[in-house]
Amino acid sequence: MSANHYQRQEVNTLQNRLAESPRSLIFVAGPRQVGKTTLVRDALAQYGRDRYSFIPVDQPDVASDFAYTGSDTYEQAGRPRDAAWLIETWQQARAAARNSAEGHILVLDEIQKIPRWSEAVKGLWDADRAEGLQLHVILLGSSPLLMQKGMSESLTGRFELIRVTHWSYTEMHEAFDFDLDDYIYFGGYPGSAAYIRDEPRWRNYVNGSLIEPSIEKDILLMTRVDKPALLRQLFHLGCQYSGQLLSYTKMLGQLQDAGNTVTLAHYLDLLGNAGLIQGLQKYAGQQHRRRASVPKLNVLNTALMSAGSGYTKAEAKADRSYWGRLVESAVGAHLHNSGHPDCRLYYWRESPHEVDFVIERGNKLTAIEVKSGPSSGHASGLDVFAESFGKCRKLFVGDGGIPIAEFLSYPAEHWL
Repeated sequence: MSANHYQRQEVNTLQNRLAESPRSLIFVAGPRQVGKTTLVRDALAQYGRDRYSFIPVDQPDVASDFAYTGSDTYEQAGRPRDAAWLIETWQQARAAARNSAEGHILVLDEIQKIPRWSEAVKGLWDADRAEGLQLHVILLGSSPLLMQKGMSESLTGRFELIRVTHWSYTEMHEAFDFDLDDYIYFGGYPGSAAYIRDEPRWRNYVNGSLIEPSIEKDILLMTRVDKPALLRQLFHLGCQYSGQLLSYTKMLGQLQDAGNTVTLAHYLDLLGNAGLIQGLQKYAGQQHRRRASVPKLNVLNTALMSAGSGYTKAEAKADRSYWGRLVESAVGAHLHNSGHPDCRLYYWRESPHEVDFVIERGNKLTAIEVKSGPSSGHASGLDVFAESFGKCRKLFVGDGGIPIAEFLSYPAEHWL
C-alpha cells in the first residue's frame, strides 16, 4: 500500500495562496501524523530549491535545507532554537527574497517549539509588510492548543489558517485501498496504513509513534498539566468509552487521584485540541445547559480506540455491540473532523429518547441516528427531537438508511 502519488486537497489551497502576493502568514495546523509536512513539501515541489527554505525547528542538531545561495553558508546545527535564532533565520530568508525577482518562501516546521515565538513573528512580519517584501511565511505545528494560543495572543488579523485533519474514509480508500471495515477499525492515520496486515505491528506503531508522542510532546511539554498520569488515564478511559455518555462524577470513580470535575473537563479539552478525544455536549436551547451537560466521549480517529481495545479486527467485528460503538465513533469523528469549526457537533438525550449526533450551523440543524446492524423503532428519537426543536433535517445512517460508506464520503456540511 502506497500513497506516493496521492495529494490532499489542501495542497491546492496552499499553492493558490503562494501564487498570490504575501498578504498573511500561512498557518498549517492539525494533529500529529496527519501529513502536514508532506503536504507543504508537495505544494513546494513546483518551485526550484532556490525559491524556498524548509527548516525543521525541532531538529536542532540537523542542518536545515536552507536554500539561500549567497556568500554566507547557513550552517547553525546545534544552536538553540530561540527568538534570536528565529530572527537570524528570517533575515536569511529576507536576503533571499530581496535577491530574487520572484520572492522567497520561508517554512518553519514545529514553530511552537520556539519560546515566545508569536511575539517575534509579529514584529518580523509587520516589518516585512512595511517594506512590501515578497516573502511568504508558512508556519507548521502539531500542537493545536499552543498554536491557537500564539495566534490569538499576538497575531490577530495577520494569519490565514489551513486546517489539516485526520484522513477521511475517501482519502484512505483512494490512497491505500482501504475498504469500509478497514477504515472503521484502523482509522485514518496514513503512516500506519502499511502495517494493517500485521496487526500486532500496527498496534505497536499506533501506540508508540502516534499516541505517546501526541500526549507527551503536544500536551505535556506544551502546557501545564499538574497530573500527567491522570491525563493519560483519562485518554485511555475516553477510548474505552468512545460513543458513550460518561459523567464527570463517574469518571472520578474510575480514575486514580482524579482531583475534581473541573480538572477532568480541562484535561478533556486538552485531549480534544490535540486531535485525540472530544467530549460532545448535549444539544439544548440554552447555551448554559449545553456547558453543564454530561459529555459524550468520541475518539477523533478510530485507530486510537482499536489500538488499545485488545480486539483484533476480526474479533471487533464479531462483537456486535463493540463494532456498533466503533461505527458510531467513526461517524462522530468524521462529523467533527470535516465540520469543525464551522459546524457545531452535539448529541441529544431525553430518556428514553436519544439522537446520536446533532450538527448545527447558523439556523440549519440536522439530527443523525447511527445503526450498524438491523434494528426496529430506530427513528423515535429523531421524531421527538424534531418535535422539541422545530424544523430540522432527520437522517438515519446505516442499515435501512444512508449507507455508512456514502455518509463518510461527504463532509458534515453536506448533510445540513
